[in-house]
Amino acid sequence: MIALASDHAGFELKEAIKKHLIENNYDIQDYGTDSTASVDYPIYGKKAAEAVANGVCKRGIVCCGSGIGISIAANKVNGVRCALIHDAFGAEMCKRHNNANMIAFGAKVVDAETAAQLVDLWLSTEFEGGRHQRRVEMID
Repeated sequence: MIALASDHAGFELKEAIKKHLIENNYDIQDYGTDSTASVDYPIYGKKAAEAVANGVCKRGIVCCGSGIGISIAANKVNGVRCALIHDAFGAEMCKRHNNANMIAFGAKVVDAETAAQLVDLWLSTEFEGGRHQRRVEMID
């Protein structure tokens, strides 16, 4: 299961990612928000991050205007490694070397088509382990 969450600025991008995931047979849990009405991103970033940290969801994707605030909020939850990504290199490396269990997008930075491609890359990339496992343990 993949946790999804956004604030108002990331709502439309979250909805596009949700549609893409459902079309590709992924199970999702949407932690809000449910409109473009102004809300506080830390509330929604934390909800999705807690679902990942507690094992309710295996991975999570969060969106806000820049992606920065909601990724910071998600990373405050122990056990979460949320990477802000905007290109293929970041999508691959955050999983390959950091075993990121969440990713964040800025809706004012990445369009829906690009986000869908980056989500697919992140989901299909394997963690290398080895020396990177030690580093992930240091982060955790």
